[in-house]
Amino acid sequence: MDVRTHRTGAASTALRQMLEAPRRPARVLAAFPSGVYLEVRTELEPQVIAVVTGEATRLPNAMVVTDPMPRVAVGDEASVGDGSIDVGRLSLRAHRWWNPAPPLGAVDVARLARSLPAMAELCERSPRRPGLEGNGAAGLLAQGCAEGSLLKSVVAAEQLVGLGPGLTPSGDDVLAGLLVALHHLGGATGAGRAVWLAGWLAAAVTFDVRGRTTPISAALLHCAARGEASGEVLAVLRGLAGRQSLEAALHRLLQLGHTSGADLAWGLRIGLAAVIDLEGGGDGEY
Repeated sequence: MDVRTHRTGAASTALRQMLEAPRRPARVLAAFPSGVYLEVRTELEPQVIAVVTGEATRLPNAMVVTDPMPRVAVGDEASVGDGSIDVGRLSLRAHRWWNPAPPLGAVDVARLARSLPAMAELCERSPRRPGLEGNGAAGLLAQGCAEGSLLKSVVAAEQLVGLGPGLTPSGDDVLAGLLVALHHLGGATGAGRAVWLAGWLAAAVTFDVRGRTTPISAALLHCAARGEASGEVLAVLRGLAGRQSLEAALHRLLQLGHTSGADLAWGLRIGLAAVIDLEGGGDGEY
């Protein structure tokens, strides 16, 4: 007799291949009232799925559901594949899909140059501070990206991977924000050097990342390497491009977690400044 409760959710397209593959075992990595994180057992890149309610952050590797979270504990068995996610007594299928890396569209670098000081001022005024504020590696990362120096950027990124406490260490959040900014803003402005830098940095950051940080953060770095991000990060990108209110979007981002929002914003600022500098759009001081 099937005692499972069958429900549907809205899933990120980043999960489509995992969900449509043959069923594989998974385990509960973390469980909260607003979300459950599952690690799918595979020998490839970290495969983590976030099953979250509408009140939680819509991560790029999430399925969003309207029902309460099942009562599960860390280490509990689950399974993913054949079109569904089974955790506890809940069986979930995607009834619709959303894109965690929607194209930003063409953006003039001069538009970004006007947005940078506004973003910097809003971040400096905020009481939400980055977890690694004043860290030398973050400063080196900003310098390397602004110069288009792969060597400096990779050396700094290697120091930041896994740096800091929590499910998503501060260093990883900074790197995720940077990768997403270089990917989207570089592509939107036609900044070839920024896109080139994003590709090489993504390869360096994600190489063997499972052994250098938490599984949840490793999975999110893989998402960022593909330009996939949470709704809050994508909204800031649209704000920088003049498509919506930057202040409102940045305020929402900065509220995430203890320092995660501020760390992501720091990475976005570094990437924004780098795109401006690499395109010769003016002073990209972040």
